[in-house]
Amino acid sequence: MAEKDLKKRTKTFAIRIIKLVQYINEHGPTAAKIICNGQLLRSGTAVAANYRAACRCKSRKDFISKMGTVIEESDESQLWLELLNESGLVKFDLIKDLLQESGELTAIMTSSKNSAIKNQADK
Repeated sequence: MAEKDLKKRTKTFAIRIIKLVQYINEHGPTAAKIICNGQLLRSGTAVAANYRAACRCKSRKDFISKMGTVIEESDESQLWLELLNESGLVKFDLIKDLLQESGELTAIMTSSKNSAIKNQADK
């Protein structure tokens, strides 16, 4: 997937997280609000911010490091979404697409990081 496509995809993910948090703040139970405001909003938007930072890296080593952060934030977002669902605080239908997207983003970013590591070792 091209860099510009991933920038758009991670930004769209962040926007969708923001909208989910806003919805839960208006309609959700207190525990869901705490998880969303304290954790999910931060990790979900950090995916896009850190991916953009990775795209600006000047060295492969720095890129690999930044991609590690992107992977961590995407995986953390998936955890908070899973907890919201499995605790019964949020209905699965409300977050199923975000769960899928966070998993896909984690897989894509992991593959990209692994390719960068392999390319670094080949040189």
